[in-house]
Amino acid sequence: QEPVFAKIAEEFTAYASELGVPEITAIPISALAGDNVVEPSANMDWYGGPTVLEHLETVPVSHDLTACPARFPVQYVIRPQTAEHPDYRGYAGQIASGVLRVGEAVTVLPSGRTSVIEGIDALGESVDIAWSPQSVTLRLKDDIDISRGDLIAPSANAPATTQDVVATVCHVADQPLAVGARVLIKHTTRTVKAIVKEIPSRLTLDDLSQHPNPGQLVANDIGRVVVRTAEPLALDAYADSRRTGSFLLIDPADGTTLAAGMAGESFASKAEVVAADEDGWDF
Repeated sequence: QEPVFAKIAEEFTAYASELGVPEITAIPISALAGDNVVEPSANMDWYGGPTVLEHLETVPVSHDLTACPARFPVQYVIRPQTAEHPDYRGYAGQIASGVLRVGEAVTVLPSGRTSVIEGIDALGESVDIAWSPQSVTLRLKDDIDISRGDLIAPSANAPATTQDVVATVCHVADQPLAVGARVLIKHTTRTVKAIVKEIPSRLTLDDLSQHPNPGQLVANDIGRVVVRTAEPLALDAYADSRRTGSFLLIDPADGTTLAAGMAGESFASKAEVVAADEDGWDF
């Protein structure tokens, strides 16, 4: 009935808006009878919207990555050192977002060294411009130290680096994630040691309230965490870039994925001297 459907749609839309979902399309269906699944229902003359299949075939499923700031995680350094290419030094990877152009000033993170894109090689040919999600090889004007896990970005719009990651995580492992846990954090092509410093809150899905200081997250929990990394990471906010704002927390003992993270506010704490423990996990 239309009043029942309208009430459910209104409640769900209000719930989704609190989660930051900007647009909801509500479709009344009956999977048993096939109503509004593929063909419009003959039993719901009050509904004039799309069927499920029509909506799936027309709804945009991704945003324009080329409109985002350029980000290029380095996957591999190419140094053939052959007679044909004695001085070739290229940095291969997939452009995570944005557009890169020959002649553009870039910054290499986390080192902060700067250079200029001297050439872009794509599918064996030199090009003047490349965009996400193309896989290319960059050649820079200066011979600087770059390795797998570094991030190349336009100097005019480079992300800040931080060792303090504040994020929302979805815990997916059977073992709990507790304050003080030693983990690996995998961000783009970079993997570094980290420690869970705080778990400020856990999300209660029923009413979206925050349960403060739960101490740990268990399977299927969603919560806020503060993670301290051994080395700086160049993170974007997840709201700005899903590619460079996301990361995984991994168990260093067996490589199990513990949680999927979405970076929020990133900040750099004041430098402080902390003595490392015998395993090198205090930083």
